[in-house]
Amino acid sequence: MLRDAFAGLSVFFAVAEERSFTRAAARLGLSQTAVSHSVRTLETRLGVRLLSRNSRSVVPTEAGERLLRNVAPQMAQIDAELAALDELRDRPTGTLRITASDHAVRSVLMGKLKRFLPQYPGIKVEISTENALVDIVAERFDAGVRLGDSLAQDMIAVRIAADMRFALVATRTWLASHPAPQSPEELVRHNCINLRLATHGNIWPWEFVRDGRALNVRVDGQLTFSSILDCLDAAVAGLGLAYVPEEMAAPWLRSGHLVRLLEAYSPTWPGLHLYYPSRRQPSGAMALLIAALRLDADEPIHRLRS
Repeated sequence: MLRDAFAGLSVFFAVAEERSFTRAAARLGLSQTAVSHSVRTLETRLGVRLLSRNSRSVVPTEAGERLLRNVAPQMAQIDAELAALDELRDRPTGTLRITASDHAVRSVLMGKLKRFLPQYPGIKVEISTENALVDIVAERFDAGVRLGDSLAQDMIAVRIAADMRFALVATRTWLASHPAPQSPEELVRHNCINLRLATHGNIWPWEFVRDGRALNVRVDGQLTFSSILDCLDAAVAGLGLAYVPEEMAAPWLRSGHLVRLLEAYSPTWPGLHLYYPSRRQPSGAMALLIAALRLDADEPIHRLRS
């Protein structure tokens, strides 16, 4: 019963402080009838008279004065605490754990987090850089970032980068002594820089397209890395041919240090997506991060293959 009485306390305090049902109603944005009913209901529940009414004024009774003196300050403190909770809602806190490839971190996340984090100082982002596909539920990650066609069907995917292509590159110095390949099949005779995928421990076959059909080529060479960034660095150093995201190689291609090969055979792939479990409701902090990373809310997302 006492818990039910809380609903009428704020109305009673307004009437007692204003010494008027009319002024209290205006202050609360209620009708005078609703204010009177609320006070009468409170008095009935408490079993005491709280206000003394006459034709000219409304004054608290002894019981009303006691409530006004002892309870009103505590109610004000409760209101202040609730307002503080509203501020926390508007400025969410927490740590978000994300798994992402090194390419995703460099090409997308770093730039967007540079703008996002200063706006929300209470949010921390922990990124685990891995090129393996991770079970984000089992590993307790809030989300992951991978190419769109690498995601499972039970995940919600949000596009965070445009479609992408890979570029086959080598230095001019390397090509001066090693004739450029004219077709993907000729790559088996070249010193290629391989990437080992951590998911299954396999060497990634280089993926091309010809006449609209996929063409995978397993290349060989003296160097193998677990990071696509290292593959690019090795190509820049003149150690062989590398197949890397074209935006990573773009500065070296513009400067002329690297040359692009077999461009006509490079397919277009669905871009990077942020993914998280469809059965998990995102926290306030996670919802803000999703909005900050999203490429374009109106852009259609590719169908995901499991």
